[in-house]
Amino acid sequence: MSQRWQTKSLAAIPTIGQWIPVRRELGVSAFGINAWTPDEKGVVIGEHDETQLGHEELYVVIEGHATFTVDGDEVDAPAGTLVYVREPGAKRKATGTPETLVLAVGVKPGEAYTPSAWEANAPGYQAYLEGDHPRALELFEAGAKAFPDAPTPAYNIACINALMGNRDVALASLHRALELDPDDRFRKLAQDDDDFASLRDDPEFVELVSAVAGQPDPVG
Repeated sequence: MSQRWQTKSLAAIPTIGQWIPVRRELGVSAFGINAWTPDEKGVVIGEHDETQLGHEELYVVIEGHATFTVDGDEVDAPAGTLVYVREPGAKRKATGTPETLVLAVGVKPGEAYTPSAWEANAPGYQAYLEGDHPRALELFEAGAKAFPDAPTPAYNIACINALMGNRDVALASLHRALELDPDDRFRKLAQDDDDFASLRDDPEFVELVSAVAGQPDPVG
């Protein structure tokens, strides 16, 4: 095959949880593009906005049937539907039937694209899903070095250390993640995250998460 183009089936791309890492698999560098399937609760696109990254996003329902909610408006989205969210500050989310597959494309207008921090942490997330916590921690720490000012790596490091029983490191990393999170979304996420079960009644943890707050950029 020519190096000038390539083709790949979505079904042939190894998944990480509900995420199909299209951009990473194909080496796309001009824009973010990923595909998503529902989690066990039917959530395809977690509620979020793009205020921090400034991305415009286009969602394409490839298979199944989705329901989008954008700024409080509900959109019925059977296969073939396009949902274009022009305004980065618009809250958006989507749920779907078990067979639903949504392709998400996005980039900030007028600027060169760079992958998001959460995508750099994907290898660690795969190790996390496999239950290999030491390997996941190693990979998350590598992500933190690559994105020192992003909250996602610090949050993941906090989760893994909590699971491994490293209370002080977990709390310090969580504190760092919350400091780096201008939208306060990781604070709310931590409130219900089972990874912090060992810290649920810890006074320092309770104090850290007692304020208010989302979910990863589905494009990357």
